Amino acid sequence: MTLYLRLAWRNIWRHKRRTINIVLAMSLSLGLMMWYDGLIDGFNNAIYGNAIRVLGGNIQIHAAGYRAKVDSNPLLPLENDAAVVQVALADPNVISATRRIQTGGLLSNREGAFGVRIIGIDPEAEAAPIKEGVDAGKPLSLIAQNIKEGEWLTTDGGDVILIGRGMADVMNVKVGDRITMVGSDIHKQNRQRTMTVVGIYDIGIPSLERQTAYIPLAEAQALFGLDGQSTEIQINIRQLGEEEKVVSALAPALPGYEVESWNQNYPELEQAINSKGAAMNVFGVIIICIAAIGILNLLLMAVYERTREIGLLGAMGMKPRQIAALFVIEGALIGLVGAAAGVVTGLIINGIFAKVGMDYGDYSSITEYMALISGRIYPSLGLQNIGWRAGTVVIISTLAAFIPAREASHREPAEALHYV
Repeated sequence: MTLYLRLAWRNIWRHKRRTINIVLAMSLSLGLMMWYDGLIDGFNNAIYGNAIRVLGGNIQIHAAGYRAKVDSNPLLPLENDAAVVQVALADPNVISATRRIQTGGLLSNREGAFGVRIIGIDPEAEAAPIKEGVDAGKPLSLIAQNIKEGEWLTTDGGDVILIGRGMADVMNVKVGDRITMVGSDIHKQNRQRTMTVVGIYDIGIPSLERQTAYIPLAEAQALFGLDGQSTEIQINIRQLGEEEKVVSALAPALPGYEVESWNQNYPELEQAINSKGAAMNVFGVIIICIAAIGILNLLLMAVYERTREIGLLGAMGMKPRQIAALFVIEGALIGLVGAAAGVVTGLIINGIFAKVGMDYGDYSSITEYMALISGRIYPSLGLQNIGWRAGTVVIISTLAAFIPAREASHREPAEALHYV
């Protein structure tokens, strides 16, 4: 086998120009597929990652028993929630962990009553600047990044409320107006308070903006009977898709708490991501098939051009299976070289775009969900499908060498030597 490998390696570099052309075709094909994967990953992080941040974070931590009562939106206080936050922040994949109180309620004025999620938040923690990455310096909260009128909440703001543009429009209110808020306290009793609209946020999705209103955590604690306590820890992580890894690390360190990823609380969003992923995989297969046709054509021509060489090998005593094996090894080696070059090409392309990004701000209004794109898309390195994509390139190269080599090796040496 060592002899075959040495012969095959020498043979593929006998015609350097032809080999380089084939390797270039392979590397560009694989590199562009990696760029495609990285771009799709960037879109997922920009759109679905931001949607998850708005809805409640990548991971939520609740008191034991929350999941069994989730349909009734229970207010189960977390014991020693400050310590839970510190445990979460100790994980290197976690970029933020903040205390919250969440309950269902109503906002009303002369325009009518509207159902919302009322969320008590720690304003300072959620508006703290991101320390690293492409969003470094921006507030952690996507809501805090998109205050269009008024101001962000403050810790001692009192009876103030932050609402979305969608809710402000249906209620016909502006900053400074007073509205009535009703929510359920820890004992399932309705608590009512007149609140001042201190700010209006606009993320470009009215349906989401109508669903959620924010008040200071201290105000929620006083209103809902949770003295100094919270009912939820919201955790945001660096990379969408790493939730299960973080949950597996946090769960043993937090016995007696329910540590769940976002897909358990928002299964409809997970279904949307999976459906989109399946559709994108179909496009990926189409792209690789188109690339495969070009690579296959180049390799077939390269082997057929060597029919006389195959006849010479047969005249020297090599058996058909040995000749076919030699050319298959050559094809596999070219595939490996092409795949390696493709990975390097893809990493270079994605590495550049991961730094500079791609401006999609002008397209954010095409559909509602595109509004979650903050302006630029930053592709990942595109390594999530690299195994089967590179493997496909090697298989195509191997098969492309095998088919004509097998046919030519079964010809009579005299006939092959006279092949033109």
